[in-house]
Amino acid sequence: MDIKLTKEEKIKILNSDDIYGIMQRILLREGKIDQNREHFWVLGLANNNRILFIELISLGTVNETLADPMEVFSFALQKRAVKIVLCHNHPSGELKPSDADKDITDRLIQVGIIVKTEVIDHLIISDESYFSFSNVGLFDELKKSTKYVPKFVLEQRIKKEATKIAEKNKTIEIAKQLKRNGADDEMIAASTGLSIEDVKKLRVRKK
Repeated sequence: MDIKLTKEEKIKILNSDDIYGIMQRILLREGKIDQNREHFWVLGLANNNRILFIELISLGTVNETLADPMEVFSFALQKRAVKIVLCHNHPSGELKPSDADKDITDRLIQVGIIVKTEVIDHLIISDESYFSFSNVGLFDELKKSTKYVPKFVLEQRIKKEATKIAEKNKTIEIAKQLKRNGADDEMIAASTGLSIEDVKKLRVRKK
């Protein structure tokens, strides 16, 4: 269900406080009907962080809601959102994320990478306060997870990393050879792209 936004709510998002300010009003508005159930919303943002839409994805039970990836991203793709924020409420008022909250966030982060619609935060809200995965570093931690990364993507990442290491090792060997031939550090740095500090750390026997 697409949430109708007022002119004042169609703002640029600067931080999680901005998101909570809007979502708190929406929660209180919707809570008159289903105040004892979890709501799961998706906020779609334009490239300049202006809100394009807020979509209610699902209504759950007292302590659980479902967030199917297809439902989460279909509206975002239709509206051409370049990034999204996840948001759901805890009717109990307890803002600590559950293992299920972390798991669905992990999964949606990876789906967002595949469909090129970045997930940038997940807020758990109540009538009076909120918890931001991003603010406490939990979001960055989940982004490093490989639990829901497809095997072929993992293989690509490993191959890319191995290529980078091989290229760096080759560059270091070239720099060492230049140093053996008596080239000064500034010329070596300019020729190889290494920093002056890295060049100075190289230990070689000059000819």
